[in-house]
Amino acid sequence: MTLYPLIRPLLFQLDAERAHGLALAALRHDRRSASPIDSILATTVAGIDFPGPVGLAAGFDKNAEVPDAMLARGFGYVEVGTLTPLPQIGNARPRLFRLVEDQAVINRLGFNNQGQTAARARLAARRGRGGIVGVNIGANKDAADRIADYATGVRTMAPVSDYLTINISSPNTPGLRMLQSRQALDELLAGAIEARGAGRPPIFLKIAPDLTSADIDDIATVALDRGIDGLIVANTTISRPPLLSVYAGESGGLSGAPLRDLAARRLSDFRTATGGALPLIAAGGIASAAEAYARIRAGASLIQLYSALVYAGPGLARQINAGLAELVRRDGLRSIADAVGTA
Repeated sequence: MTLYPLIRPLLFQLDAERAHGLALAALRHDRRSASPIDSILATTVAGIDFPGPVGLAAGFDKNAEVPDAMLARGFGYVEVGTLTPLPQIGNARPRLFRLVEDQAVINRLGFNNQGQTAARARLAARRGRGGIVGVNIGANKDAADRIADYATGVRTMAPVSDYLTINISSPNTPGLRMLQSRQALDELLAGAIEARGAGRPPIFLKIAPDLTSADIDDIATVALDRGIDGLIVANTTISRPPLLSVYAGESGGLSGAPLRDLAARRLSDFRTATGGALPLIAAGGIASAAEAYARIRAGASLIQLYSALVYAGPGLARQINAGLAELVRRDGLRSIADAVGTA
């Protein structure tokens, strides 16, 4: 039995960002061993052997402080960050809001982090422990050349990363999403690939859900032409479907249950636009094994969680793993990889 339902009311009495800080503090002292993931969930994406498809999305562990504690909770991989070349404090508080009635979160954090040098030292210290840890990189808000910041991030973090994610889709750094335009994206990816060098680690691109059909085609074309290793679909949305919470009018990126349908549509859009030639990682509104399996059947090779943990607790990854294994066996498949794109 999980204790989270008992402590959640206490956490929810606190400001959301303070509660998150307390959770990280507790995890820093957690020494539990990882529980095995059912072997039927093992899959290989971009040359990496993942023990399971359920990953922790960037944003939870911004500074690479607790990747091992989260791997021990049933995640097949953990993505830390977003990390910028220089430390930055992010936007003014309050900047993180729980929309309890909507099972959602709005954030306008603004890439608050301790910088890549501090995170690199932590990740270097854990080398040899096993477990897949990716690094999500971004640009500093006041960078004179944001594209150059991404190349710097690749060079700095590649040696301690199992994969890198280029995040150009946060709505909380003014102008950042403009890097999704065709010409800017082509220049950015060319620079990132050059900075990486010999082809490892794999590079993923995290994109916004708020895209036109032309945007989708442009991103897919550039991603395929530049030979990146996968797309994460999708980041938070600046759109506002009908919401019940008093925080519905707060600015920032919306995640959680209200993002589910939009993120699922974008996944299908990019499956079509790439012709299935590029691995896709689904994020946004996934809170159950049924939804995770639906995204996998729609073309996702991996999935990521974050906002659902606020409401379901840290045991959610194990629950989804158990449900996915049952669904794969129900459908008579040999592995989770056999389910990808079957819808």
